[in-house]
Amino acid sequence: MHLEITYVFESFMKRRKKNAGSRRGMQMVTLCISTSMVLVLLGLVVFSVLTSRNLSQWVKENLTVTVMLNDKVTVNDAKLLCRDLYHRPYSRNIDYISREQALKEQTEAMGSDPSEFLGTNPFSATLELQLHSDYANSDSLKWIAAELKKNPKVADVAYQVDLMDKVNRNLTKINILLLVIAGLLTFISFSLINNTVRLSVYSRRFLIHTMKLVGASWGFIRRPFMRNGLVVGILAAIIAIAVLGGCVYGLYTYEPNMVNIITWVELAITAGAVLLFGIIITSVSSYISVNKFLKMSAGDLYKI
Repeated sequence: MHLEITYVFESFMKRRKKNAGSRRGMQMVTLCISTSMVLVLLGLVVFSVLTSRNLSQWVKENLTVTVMLNDKVTVNDAKLLCRDLYHRPYSRNIDYISREQALKEQTEAMGSDPSEFLGTNPFSATLELQLHSDYANSDSLKWIAAELKKNPKVADVAYQVDLMDKVNRNLTKINILLLVIAGLLTFISFSLINNTVRLSVYSRRFLIHTMKLVGASWGFIRRPFMRNGLVVGILAAIIAIAVLGGCVYGLYTYEPNMVNIITWVELAITAGAVLLFGIIITSVSSYISVNKFLKMSAGDLYKI
């Protein structure tokens, strides 16, 4: 009879340990998934903030200043002017469009040849000048246009002032908005992950109290919870980095030109930031949550 009772008790304890281990495993999985989802959102904001500068530079460098040449300017004269402009600090790229090429492009666009009823080619040769991003603003464009107009080979200089100013204003607003969102999301992420970690620690609050009663130090009690938080943070960060990497790969596949905006530097910094956020937030949350239950008396543990 005694052996049967012992066997039943051991079986019960094994099942209890197994169920407790299963519950802790599910809690770890749930905590890992919820943390990784928050880290994905946080990573997206970090990624957007980092790439906004490249996007701003790319947009500015693709704005074009049209330099219209005099009709008497020959091809050789135009090439000499291009060579001279390439030595200017503001020039990034220059494309020469001859009168014949301009007529051909307009004929294809309009569906008819304007020279047939005008009797002459109405288009002039032009230089399509693309600037470095530092010079793509209204103040710089004014003195660049004034300098170009002093050249006797140049008939006129045209650029979209309103578009340039609007692009600069919009990019500034976007950068400020992204920084505000990053700050808010960091606070929200900490709150969400902290609550999730607290629930995980809450289920073992009586174990914490028991260890405190047998004389275990607070540091000894905190250690396994901190270790679990560190593991969860690393795993969640790896999942989040994998998700973000998949999104970037899909973006590259859909639009190959994004390689000019998204570089390996931004990707590496984003991955490092996600990993760092994951480790710091889960570790700090575990520390705070365990300390909260360590300070409670046995009676308080039943009231929460």
